[in-house]
Amino acid sequence: MIDFDTALALVLNEARPLPCETVALEAAGERVLAADLTARGDAPRTAVSAMDGYAVRDIDLARLPARLPVAAVAFAGRADVPVLAPGTCARVFTGGPTPHGADRVVVQEIVGREGDDALFEVSPGPGTHIRAAGSDFATGDVLLAAGTVLGFRAMVAAAAADVPAVSVVRKPRIVILGTGDELAEPGQALETPGSIPESVSFGVAALARQCGGEVLARRRLTDTPELLEAAARLALDEADLVVVTGGASVGEKDYARAMFAPLGLELIFSKVAIKPGKPVWFGRAGGVLVLGLPGNPTSALVTARLFLAPLVAGLAGRNPAALLQWRDMTLTAPLKPCGDRETFERGRLAGDGVAGLEVQDSATQKALATADVLIRRRPGAGGLGAGDAVAILDF
Repeated sequence: MIDFDTALALVLNEARPLPCETVALEAAGERVLAADLTARGDAPRTAVSAMDGYAVRDIDLARLPARLPVAAVAFAGRADVPVLAPGTCARVFTGGPTPHGADRVVVQEIVGREGDDALFEVSPGPGTHIRAAGSDFATGDVLLAAGTVLGFRAMVAAAAADVPAVSVVRKPRIVILGTGDELAEPGQALETPGSIPESVSFGVAALARQCGGEVLARRRLTDTPELLEAAARLALDEADLVVVTGGASVGEKDYARAMFAPLGLELIFSKVAIKPGKPVWFGRAGGVLVLGLPGNPTSALVTARLFLAPLVAGLAGRNPAALLQWRDMTLTAPLKPCGDRETFERGRLAGDGVAGLEVQDSATQKALATADVLIRRRPGAGGLGAGDAVAILDF
């Protein structure tokens, strides 16, 4: 049995980005760029108006009031750029090309109109309201660096680069195997004597997707060795990462590791000195990573947050360290002394502080849903009072 920091280091050592693939821009949201994204052209391609108004030469407004005939109209999307002759103006709209020879755009709110003439009676002020060609970015500029997560803001920049597809890190393909004779699909448990709803895989799948993974399947398995081995073989053929829930202790029907043994399982670690979650294990079989989580819901979700989340993020090309940002916060209520294992208590934020949940049982599900953070307690730590500082991690 190893300590938490050692186990986490072993997980992070495997959390390396998968190979890249090219996907259509439409499908690239929340993916991670595998290469710098550069602009195919200038933006804007020519000088354009930043306002609805009238393009003029400064010399023609040297004396006010001034009356200038409207010699051209430029809407956004006009392909050609008109030339502004001396002594004239052009009606322009936001995004429309600014005529050659124009020095500024005068906003329409301070311009009068009589027939085909525009009337300028007040000073237009210092702003030119013209966006110069290439003022946003130029051809070849790096708009998004490799490693960028294509969130909603980055997607705008990616589309502005005028590319139909992008190179991204492949999403880790994940199969979740839930083991246990007692498990039934939600909606069927009450009709099945001796069963409980299989709940853990739903939380694990949601967390994996949130961290950049693609969950190919969730499979509920009975504790039948032949069935388990067949399911393990199939999962290894499909996935980059297999997550097994349950069957990780030392009972007569704890087959989680045994199901992978005939398939060449190589353990990276077998137990971790933490509470909850001591039975968590990690290994590789047939070149595929396998993470075993405890069957109790809270134990499973705590270990998934500590180990699975950074592992999936790293495989997806994200920064695993971003999911391991511990910070100090003040307790609003006392905590009992800690046992001989490093403990991750579930807590809830309360104003500028944090309080541990009253229910810390590893099988609880109702209380699990109310937790905001994990509170890290070192082995053998004494009791703490309100006002003491603790290290917390978003949960």
